[in-house]
Amino acid sequence: MIRGADLPKGARRVPYESPGLPDHRSPLRFLWWLTTSQYRRVLLGTLWGITWMCALMLPPYLLSRTIDEGLEARDTGMLLLWTGAVVVTGAGTAVLGILRHRTMTRIRADAAYRTVQVVTRHVTRLGSALPRQVSAGELTHLHVGDISRIAQTLTVTGPGVGAVVAYAATAVLLVRISAVIAVVVLLGVPALALTVGPLLGRLHGAEGRYREDQGALTSLAGDMVAGLGVLNGIGGKALFAARYRERSRALVPLGYRVAAITSWVQALTACLPTVFLAVVTWISARMAASGAITVGELVAVYGYVAALLVPVSSLIEGADDLPRGLVSARRVVDILALAPAPGGHRTRLDPPAAPGPLRDPASGLVVAPGKVTALVGARPDEPRAVVDRLAGYTDSEASWGDFELSDWDRTALRRHILLADNDAYVFPGYLRSVVSGSTDRSDEDIRRALHAAAAEDIVDALPDGLDTRLENQARNVSGGQRQRLRLTRALLADPAVLLLVEPTSALDAHTEATVAARVAAHRRGRTTLVVSTSPLVLGRADEVAYLVDGKVRAAGTHRELLADQPGYAALVFRGSTGIPGEAAVAQPVEGQSR
Repeated sequence: MIRGADLPKGARRVPYESPGLPDHRSPLRFLWWLTTSQYRRVLLGTLWGITWMCALMLPPYLLSRTIDEGLEARDTGMLLLWTGAVVVTGAGTAVLGILRHRTMTRIRADAAYRTVQVVTRHVTRLGSALPRQVSAGELTHLHVGDISRIAQTLTVTGPGVGAVVAYAATAVLLVRISAVIAVVVLLGVPALALTVGPLLGRLHGAEGRYREDQGALTSLAGDMVAGLGVLNGIGGKALFAARYRERSRALVPLGYRVAAITSWVQALTACLPTVFLAVVTWISARMAASGAITVGELVAVYGYVAALLVPVSSLIEGADDLPRGLVSARRVVDILALAPAPGGHRTRLDPPAAPGPLRDPASGLVVAPGKVTALVGARPDEPRAVVDRLAGYTDSEASWGDFELSDWDRTALRRHILLADNDAYVFPGYLRSVVSGSTDRSDEDIRRALHAAAAEDIVDALPDGLDTRLENQARNVSGGQRQRLRLTRALLADPAVLLLVEPTSALDAHTEATVAARVAAHRRGRTTLVVSTSPLVLGRADEVAYLVDGKVRAAGTHRELLADQPGYAALVFRGSTGIPGEAAVAQPVEGQSR
């Protein structure tokens, strides 16, 4: 929710350009789609790569002519001519290198940004199905490591193709000097790649396992940070910290193994070409001493082999980058293959003409129109599954009025039925735009919603009030304040049906009572479902549904369920030292919250 006021001064909004439809049938097809999506730039990068690699072979040839026709022939004119050619060629090679590097950087940037676009676009479509199918650690590693690896893989299209052409051109030049040297060079280069190949295979396997374990560890760390307040409250921080340390220590040996294999690969990559160059130079020197080749040709052979190290290194890097890129592309393809909440052929756009009940046949829950209904379950996942069905996030026979939710267009349904929970993301921006969303709201409307969420004190305490800029995930306010701002945003959206999941879990009892009373008053005449086990919230609901094993066992007022359902009373007052009867009739007191 970024409005014009949130743009930096002097900045202009850049129109969004669609990344296109990705081919995610396989990792290789995805990489090919990234290549063809910018084929003009790739062709240009390939041209610069071929030209630059081949230009590297010109100086050795020119040096051999300088020595044979200038120095040995004692011809000053030819010496100056060929020397000037060497200088011009060096300058031209530098320019080609700049053009190649600049083009390949743009290719990598396009591939990375295009991948981010398609993943982000698909993740937003997944909605609430995302956390169940992809962990936070996987997404973190995808954005931190995999996308850069995918982008790096496209380097094969420039220097990689150029290396193959330069290798062939060098072969032709060497054959003109000596067939023996040409055979040694042309067979020696593949031998270098075959020597490093097995190590690369082991490295990729170890890296794959390391990245999977590291992703799981990152997910655990994210869960710990997100629930730090709760862990502190129940004394579980030390237990989870010990578990994290244990798993982190178990990951260290695998990290050492990856580092060890990487060091061998880098050592062989640096050492073997140098040894190979020494062998070729020794053979060439013996041939020059015997008169089989000239001194200039000896220098040329040395120069060709030295220059050939560049394309050889590119080939080895390409052999390393491609498998890594395929592994990373597999992660992207797996995410793109995840199916969003099934929708079928959705055409309905408008809510029921008359307020209708919201029904979930799977659980037996009926949410009466125009009332505040509370849903209580012993297992948190069961009520959450119900609200996901009622919000149309998962395929079900849930209905609203006379029509099943599967009949609605998904975008239209989101405008009418809003699911608000404590995992809802808070983007950075000014407080006014954060709570208003994409629609401009008057200060009076915002103040009314803030009052209902007992969040007025938050705005009053901030330095610039509604014009205070919130950080990403509103980290510059406390957890309880962040929860009330999320609730403000949901109330300000004013949907026909509002589904609230534990809207007061991070609040103290006094503030919770205030919020329960004000939300009930604010939503009077509108359909509202609240998932909560708080007696202060349940006491304000028009009706409470008690969920057991995914089914509604009983429904009635909070007072009735306390009297008739022992399991309900035990669940609601679990760990409470108060008297159920008193809590059931206790009236919340208006006041300031923490």
